[in-house]
Amino acid sequence: MLELFKNFLEKRRKVNKSIKKIDTISGLGIALSGGSARGYAHIGVLKALAENDIAPEIISGTSMGSLVGVLYAAGYHPNEIQSIVKEEPVLKMVRPAWNKNGLFQMTELRKLLKKYIEKDDFAALKKPFCLAVANINEGKNEIISEGSLIDYVLASCAVPVIFTPQVIYNTTYIDGGLYDNLPADAIREKCKTLIGVHVNYIGPMDKFDGITSIAERAFSLGIGENVKAAIEMCDFIIEPAEMQNYSFWDFDKSEKIIEVGYNYAKKMIEKGELNIN
Repeated sequence: MLELFKNFLEKRRKVNKSIKKIDTISGLGIALSGGSARGYAHIGVLKALAENDIAPEIISGTSMGSLVGVLYAAGYHPNEIQSIVKEEPVLKMVRPAWNKNGLFQMTELRKLLKKYIEKDDFAALKKPFCLAVANINEGKNEIISEGSLIDYVLASCAVPVIFTPQVIYNTTYIDGGLYDNLPADAIREKCKTLIGVHVNYIGPMDKFDGITSIAERAFSLGIGENVKAAIEMCDFIIEPAEMQNYSFWDFDKSEKIIEVGYNYAKKMIEKGELNIN
């Protein structure tokens, strides 16, 4: 079983990538990782950056990182994104799927995106934005930066088994974290300085509280294999160790998770560890 898992990870490293490139060259870029509820930390990070007049000009994201990223690219201030999350909790955005492809569907999340995204088109966003999705028909990662926006955001958020996959142009897509949980390479050549925000702590852990925490740790370490190279290509990496205290499914703790991201980024700035020229 261990050997099969190792072979699976090796195949993911060698996977063929399909990348639709963004033409714009910007000064500062930011890549936002997947992480389900942990992804709320992205809001706090963006909030700390905004308070210090640090404004990313190009954004990439995976899963929850794509959801936060698209709202930021649409022109919403981090405080506004925090208000949206508070007013319309993700837990209320899912409904039973009643089919064999996933436990929940994302029809309500689609409605939320339609409410806050002015036009369903990447080109209509105020800042260049791209996201990672996993094409499970062909077994490869794809970086999307053009065309129908909402479908691909939902696809990037479609955690396998939990949420129903998104079928777009006869291709089945699931959570981009399968292959590319921190899509730094998607914008590395399009910005002079790149910040990576990784919310799935993969450093040492002392203890585990039951089977759920062990399963989440195993999942984080497995997905972590595809972020190592991405972390290396970032000029700055924001990776709060405190995120280990939160589950993928702690959607009811959004305010606390946002605060973790905010405090960590703020301390980095105060210590001169995030010196953006």
